[in-house]
Amino acid sequence: MSEQRQGDISRRTIIASAAIVPVAALTAAAQAPAPSALSDTQLRLLAAFVDRLIPKDELGPSASESGVPEYINRSMGDYLAAEKTMFVAGLEATDAFARRSQGRPFVDLTSDKQDAVLAAMESGSAERFPNARAFFNRARRLTLEGMFGDPYYGGNKNFAGWDLIKYPGPRLATSAADQKMGVEIKPYHHSAYGSGETHGH
Repeated sequence: MSEQRQGDISRRTIIASAAIVPVAALTAAAQAPAPSALSDTQLRLLAAFVDRLIPKDELGPSASESGVPEYINRSMGDYLAAEKTMFVAGLEATDAFARRSQGRPFVDLTSDKQDAVLAAMESGSAERFPNARAFFNRARRLTLEGMFGDPYYGGNKNFAGWDLIKYPGPRLATSAADQKMGVEIKPYHHSAYGSGETHGH
């Protein structure tokens, strides 16, 4: 699968899948940022993984440029702490599968070979990686949350995710002009917690 084709498919799929992210995830209740849950090595692997799901292209920045790894890292150190061990095991199994099937660590592979690793995981055909599909789907879901959630949590930097799906942002009131059919609403680039209350900006 070529890099361009994979990028096109991933970007379109991610945009379409954004609809499955609950509205509550866009403006969830604020919490204090948690300490780092993942090591630097694990974060590099995670960044390479999510960048194949949402690569940088003419439509916008990549997942890592948009803060997705930071969002996932904070989540694993906070409300998803019980999931951290399983998630880290999934990252390590991904790297082990990359080494077995492609001969190199995942982060050192070309984009085409990284795509081959993830495609095998998504299809459930990754050898000696029995939970590959479940891990792929969980990582993908967290990528969606990080890309399209409120920037307060570390993802969606510079509102890249909201701009991508043309979500204008949370607001207390909408003018009559903005409620007309066919009118493009001007983006309101603010966290639900105020312009001065975001983290990671």
